[in-house]
Amino acid sequence: MSNTAVEYTEVSGSPFLRRLVRNMTMPQRIMGFLLILLMVFFVIMPAINLVYTSLTFSLSDRRLPQVVDRGIEVVPGEFTTVHLERVFWSKLTSKMFLIPLMNTVLVTLGITGLSMIVGSILAWLVVRTNLPWKKGIANLASIPYIIPSWPIALAWINVFKNTRIGGSPGWFQYFFHVPPPDWVAYGAFPIIICLSLHYYAFSFITVSGALASIDSRLEETAELMGASKAQVMKKITLPLVIPALMSAFILTFSKGIGTFGTPAFLGLPVRFFTLSTQVYSNVKNNLAGDAYLLAIVMILISSITIYMNVKVVGARKSFVTISGKGFRAKPVDLGKVKWIIFILVMIFILLFVFGPLYILSWQTFMEQDGDYSLSNFTLHYWIGPDGALGKTGQLLGEGQAGILRNSDIWYAAWNSIRLALTVSFLAAILGILLGYAIVRGRGTKLSATLDTLSFAPYVFPGIAFGAVYLSMFAKSIGPFPALYGTFALLVIVSLAKRMPFSSRTGAAAMLQVHQELEEAGALVGAGFFKRFVKIIYPLTKSGFIAGMLLSFITTMRELSLIVLLVTPKTKVLTTMIFRYAEGGYHQFGDAITMFVVIISLAGTLIIRKAQNTNLAKGIGG
Repeated sequence: MSNTAVEYTEVSGSPFLRRLVRNMTMPQRIMGFLLILLMVFFVIMPAINLVYTSLTFSLSDRRLPQVVDRGIEVVPGEFTTVHLERVFWSKLTSKMFLIPLMNTVLVTLGITGLSMIVGSILAWLVVRTNLPWKKGIANLASIPYIIPSWPIALAWINVFKNTRIGGSPGWFQYFFHVPPPDWVAYGAFPIIICLSLHYYAFSFITVSGALASIDSRLEETAELMGASKAQVMKKITLPLVIPALMSAFILTFSKGIGTFGTPAFLGLPVRFFTLSTQVYSNVKNNLAGDAYLLAIVMILISSITIYMNVKVVGARKSFVTISGKGFRAKPVDLGKVKWIIFILVMIFILLFVFGPLYILSWQTFMEQDGDYSLSNFTLHYWIGPDGALGKTGQLLGEGQAGILRNSDIWYAAWNSIRLALTVSFLAAILGILLGYAIVRGRGTKLSATLDTLSFAPYVFPGIAFGAVYLSMFAKSIGPFPALYGTFALLVIVSLAKRMPFSSRTGAAAMLQVHQELEEAGALVGAGFFKRFVKIIYPLTKSGFIAGMLLSFITTMRELSLIVLLVTPKTKVLTTMIFRYAEGGYHQFGDAITMFVVIISLAGTLIIRKAQNTNLAKGIGG
């Protein structure tokens, strides 16, 4: 035998090498490496392409004043600082960057502060007091979390628009014969109010969970020792709910930074720009390099916010509130004002949860915009034919048929449904695979890297994430063709954006499956694929279904993520709502909005039914 053969035999028989080969060929390792490659495609490549596009010339840059005045020869793909100069240190900086940035910070801080106040007060009333019908109030108060944020903005326009800007009077001007001030109808004030009425649900849900875990004996003991209620709140209750408040702050602030629909509906008519609407405006004006720089700023702000939250919460001392000595949560007696507070809470819910839906519904039955009398009632915007004439002899909706007879809207509805179904199915599968690789590989750098990369899309605001994918797929890259204008691009970007939630859902489901069950299958000779189909999937089915339906709902109502990517061939319901609102056809837009809301609410009921069914099966088993 040759020396080479002997050496090979010795190495191949090495225990270290055998362990290395065994570890590297474990299913979670192989799956982890493959998923890392997928994460590179989903996250790393788009981010690199975003920076690349911001620092290079494109053909559309030939008309920029900075290029024309200097006589620069534009070579597409060549390095340039023109976009940096235009955005950050030029005569346009104030208009293009500083004002939108200040507006974004102002609006986001206003949304965060107001929504946390409203959500925390509601949470305290529901969890820690003897308020009547608490379970029902909790369910109703969570509805804004289910439906999109922009229906509230559309309802606000219908109520407070005036003839100076809106063209026709809203409810307020029609009934009171006084036009609302412009700052009430459009701009920062209504944006903050409308988004707060949506995002307060984040604070309500997170703070409710924290308050429910506090043993009331801690507070009672402090009171017995002479502490006032204000001191108890400051020294005991508040410190214990700070992690929940910080989570609510991060959820609200990070979402507020990139929200697009409401600032577009309520800001663009008066040229009130935030970073998200400025990105949209720049892309539409072929200023892609400028738009992508603003997108990078949004990503950095969101990333810094999340990093600060980790540092602040991670540096806090730990407080144990649940022990083995018996947990007790004694409700606070509201006394004689109990029913007054109950009535006020119900008025809040009726006005701000169901009120916008009622207003939008009424708007869809108005023949002429601005006339709220019963004589103006019509079913045209739902079931009217093409070319229908109104009572004044004018074409209704420029001759378009109602949404239930409109082929363009049915085409958009089909696109929305198949996009939501495709994304939800793929997201659920990807979530289980990510959960398997992350949970089974816990404690390894591969698992930690995969967990971090799968969460990365969360720090990308929706409009910025859409801009990232637009920059990447506007042209072909190596073996990847240009996908702009294709349905496949909508699927890819929606799937990537759902990844943080699908990975968390998959990991939560996998944590419930003990590794011994899989090992038992391996001992009887079952391969990985068979174990996955016969053991892992059946045991994680409830998480799979919940993740799939949740992705379906969020994809159906998505606007900011895909508004830059949709073309006439790939239009969906949410972008048609935006186009109708831009064109002033509020009846069509509001009717489609109600359609989307109904689908979202129905999907939520299905989720809860599926979860309850699986829970009942688990208990019965």
